[in-house]
Amino acid sequence: MIAVDTNVVVRLLTQDDELQFNKSLEIFTKQVVFIPDTVILETEWVLRFAYKFKPADICKGLRNIFGLSNVHLSNANLMAQVLQWHENGLDFADAFHLAQSQYCSEFFTFDNKFWKRAQGLTNCRVHKL
Repeated sequence: MIAVDTNVVVRLLTQDDELQFNKSLEIFTKQVVFIPDTVILETEWVLRFAYKFKPADICKGLRNIFGLSNVHLSNANLMAQVLQWHENGLDFADAFHLAQSQYCSEFFTFDNKFWKRAQGLTNCRVHKL
């Protein structure tokens, strides 16, 4: 198994550099690939800020990659939850934070938007300070 960096995932999704896209495609078609959580988080950020992708497009692209039989994540069920919450209006990073905190009783934030959108999503109660 090999692991990939953010730029490899971004090239595969954006296809904005033909040479790098082809190298990324070769990796994803010929290797067993692990994508670290940190790479996923950074990929969303790059797609949103640098490429102006909308949440639905980001989620669709990531689901396509995550659905490949040779692609492995640290926790596929958790990532499915993150994508669902992101599509439903939660910021991607906030969705990731909350999904990874599901086994905690409470989550504290100063972020009013996060607090409002997270109500009722999980047994981990989100509180605004």
